[in-house]
Amino acid sequence: MHLKNTRNSYGLVSILLHWVVALTVIGLAILGLWMTDLSYYSPYYRSAPFWHKSIGLALLAVLVLRLLWRWINPRPAHLPNHKRWEVSVAGVVHGLLYLLLFVIVASGYLISTAKGQGISVFGWFEVPALVTGLPSQADRAGAVHYWVAIGVLGLAALHALGALKHHFLDHDDTLRRMLGMQGRQLTDSKEKQA
Repeated sequence: MHLKNTRNSYGLVSILLHWVVALTVIGLAILGLWMTDLSYYSPYYRSAPFWHKSIGLALLAVLVLRLLWRWINPRPAHLPNHKRWEVSVAGVVHGLLYLLLFVIVASGYLISTAKGQGISVFGWFEVPALVTGLPSQADRAGAVHYWVAIGVLGLAALHALGALKHHFLDHDDTLRRMLGMQGRQLTDSKEKQA
């Protein structure tokens, strides 16, 4: 497998970045929902938010890396059976996912820094509190954080359903390409050339 994308397939870096973001978003959503129900006396009352914030800021770095990688390493061509509306919807969903993930990180930052304290990232360094003291900062940012996260999960589900539709109904290589598998369409075209 190539590190970079080719015209017909995703490279290892793109595949790893995709799945790291996907699994991290799901994990952060689960952790975030779980920690909102923790009482002050729970042994995880302080550690769960610490991990949620640290992983969230690490996700920001991975998102920036993913966008840079996508900019310098163009995606493979769309498969020939993809309809124009499918390509358009996929583009809108991908764009919204990126945008909303950045909104989630920004709102999480505003929640965490509302009282003027920086955010410790895995205990390695601290991200300073640059924006503090806005009216109801933590509450308003918390509402945005929650509802945008719900929106991201909905879009991610739509994204996954689209991939499953291509795999099981259209029988094309959309999902196989993101799993790093050489698809049937690519194999068939190579056999015809031989």
